[in-house]
Amino acid sequence: MSRPNSPFPAIPMPRGQRKEEILRAELPPTLPLMALRSTIVFPLGTIAVQMGAPENLALLRAHEESGLVVALVVASGEGDDAIDPNRFVGKVGVAARVHERINLPGDTIQITLQGLRRLTIDAIDQVQPYAIAQVQGAKETPADPAEIDALVARTVTAAETLAELVDRIPNEVPQILKMNVSDPGRFADLAATNMNLRIADKEEVLQRLDIGQRIRFILSRLEREVARARVMEDVKKQTEIKIEQHQREFYLRQQLRAIQAELGEADPNEKESVDLLRRIEDARLPAKVATEARRETERLRMLSPASSEYQVLRTYLDWVLALPWHARRGNDQDIALAKVEEALGERHYGLDEAKERIIEYLAVRKLRGGDPTGPILCFVGPPGTGKTSLGEAIATSIGREFYRISVGGVRDEAEIRGHRRTYVGAMPGLLIQALRRVEVRDPVIMIDEIDKMSSGGPSGDPTAAMLEVLDPSQNTTFVDHYLNLPFDLSGVLFICTANNLFDIPGPLRDRMEVIRIAGYTIEEKVEIAQRYLIPRLLDDHGLSAEDIHIAESVLGFITSRYSREAGLRTFERSIASLFRKRARAKADGDDSSWEISVARAEDLLGTPRFAVEEAEKEPEIGAVTGLAWTNTGGDLLTIEALRMPGTGKLTVTGQLGDVMRESVDAAYSFVRSRASTLGIADLEFREADMHLHFPAGSIPKDGPSAGIAVTLALASALSRRPVRRDLALTGEVTLRGKVLEIGGVKEKVLAAYRAGLREVILPKANEKDVRDVPQEVRDKMAFTFASSMDEVLHLALLPHPAVHPADAPPPNEEPARASLERAATADLR
Repeated sequence: MSRPNSPFPAIPMPRGQRKEEILRAELPPTLPLMALRSTIVFPLGTIAVQMGAPENLALLRAHEESGLVVALVVASGEGDDAIDPNRFVGKVGVAARVHERINLPGDTIQITLQGLRRLTIDAIDQVQPYAIAQVQGAKETPADPAEIDALVARTVTAAETLAELVDRIPNEVPQILKMNVSDPGRFADLAATNMNLRIADKEEVLQRLDIGQRIRFILSRLEREVARARVMEDVKKQTEIKIEQHQREFYLRQQLRAIQAELGEADPNEKESVDLLRRIEDARLPAKVATEARRETERLRMLSPASSEYQVLRTYLDWVLALPWHARRGNDQDIALAKVEEALGERHYGLDEAKERIIEYLAVRKLRGGDPTGPILCFVGPPGTGKTSLGEAIATSIGREFYRISVGGVRDEAEIRGHRRTYVGAMPGLLIQALRRVEVRDPVIMIDEIDKMSSGGPSGDPTAAMLEVLDPSQNTTFVDHYLNLPFDLSGVLFICTANNLFDIPGPLRDRMEVIRIAGYTIEEKVEIAQRYLIPRLLDDHGLSAEDIHIAESVLGFITSRYSREAGLRTFERSIASLFRKRARAKADGDDSSWEISVARAEDLLGTPRFAVEEAEKEPEIGAVTGLAWTNTGGDLLTIEALRMPGTGKLTVTGQLGDVMRESVDAAYSFVRSRASTLGIADLEFREADMHLHFPAGSIPKDGPSAGIAVTLALASALSRRPVRRDLALTGEVTLRGKVLEIGGVKEKVLAAYRAGLREVILPKANEKDVRDVPQEVRDKMAFTFASSMDEVLHLALLPHPAVHPADAPPPNEEPARASLERAATADLR
């Protein structure tokens, strides 16, 4: 129904009206505001849109007269969001005439809009039920004639390229643009309408009143679309080429098969399957393995060689056929024990216990005539003591292949058991890979650094997977996840190495026969250097025995002052440093024979790393030499105690663990309980602070074995009596003063011996462990076995030195303290 009294009179503009007449027509001061979300009509353009927004429907129903003119704006956001008309103030819109109206189902009206001219929104007069805006015609800025032609030409070129590359752009669009190059503003609007720009880009074109900037903006968007379309076209071409190549290969392959059938020749795939079946029969595989291999070969026959599964099956069959299911290298009955003993003696000096246990192990294998069910050998000791080379010597002496697997840092169970074939790049585990490389089923496999294997994580627990490998009662049917077939590992002689036995999980450690290698004495190092190291290093450095000579005493000096360690690596590096300097001098023309003395060795190697032996130091108050066990062997542990005025507080430093701190508390309590015997006045515990320090503060320390050393240091500091520094001591102490058994006796004694100490105090319960110490060390050292702390105090504390005036006790305490000290000296003497 029409409304003749409408405040928005229709502008009489016929549809065929020319552009000049449209632009000259006057706009009314106010127009209804119509917001479009997904499109916009530019001046002189026509579009059909469907209206469903409530405010637009209210506008159309309020003005049903023909020729209604509205102000069009672009509304961004989601379709359900409410529109605030005030945000269009100051924006550029389009005056458009509403032509045909068609009512559609679902409360929707389709209308045809004809764009008239650009306008600006000055203000909003009404918001409900539809918006009414104050408008005025927009004034466009002409383009610069000097550059407009170039911009228009580039835009036409970009439009032509896009029409060729993009199917949704009609080929007529570039021609339409060329027909309007004389009118740059109309040209820009046509380009924005027909080049499928996004609604945000169209709004940007609408807002730009500067025609030059408008064309530049459109050009940037078109050139970006051209670059994107070219990339898509290249990808499409590459894909089509690959598909065509695949189809061509398939067609040629079918032709080849037809030709071969005519000539009576076999299919290559069939020929490969027949060859695999023949290899399976010749390999004499175990029955279950042969059955699985034949089944997989039949599956392979049905697949195309271009299939990815074909390659997986082919690789699997190669692994099955390459494994040594029956091949052996040695015979346990042919083991010559004398030859083994001779080979071990030639390559390793000392290590008598390890050699004896190896001979016993091989003797059992010889008598059984097969693989024993006994434990696995595990060499435990500091780095550089020859654990790995012992395994090589065993393999050489019994005539077997040797392979070393380093499992340090392994944290994935699949490294041991292999990956399932369903995974991309799946492979068998380390054990099956080793057997394929050695090509026999009875090698000597050394599992190196087994204590450094990770014990669990997101990829499983490799130490748990190692249980089946190292258990002789289970490894006869070891199943690798990749093969999924049982493989007999009982013929393999496994040897493990570790630095710290306690880092190996208990169930795994229970399957091993532990052979401890504590380290070498100075005499053993010198002998090893003369027998093995120096001849090899001379050859490595291109020298002869006439070029350099190192006396036995100099070798002893080097190992005691430059490489005080359990192993040989630092010692070997020190000798190699001398040889390098000799090699350089020889290369420069020095043909003389170098006689290395102690002074010359010190000059060539630099300042010694270690001071003179501990035995040469004077006794001190509060300083005690303890013994400690580490992963790299035994070591000296100096403990310092200092008394100072205070309130009876005890301070402990040196990065100690909980066990060691509790041991310090027990030692302090014991010293307080023996105060009268030691001649310590009660006032000392109330008016003096004690500071107990363990040097090398950056190294973590823990364990109870420093108990007697800590007690001795506290007793010395509080009683002001010096401690003997020519002896070392180790042992745990209780609150009652009992000295308890500790571990690592051999390593600790060797550390004291290497440091030049010749007397050691040990717990009485450790007397049996001294048998493990080498005989030459036992012959040169004195061992004292104490069962109580009173015995240790009697042996290690020295009488009071001469009292200086500065050290004299306070006057009011001197008589009582002097009498107590005399009584204590008499008791301990």
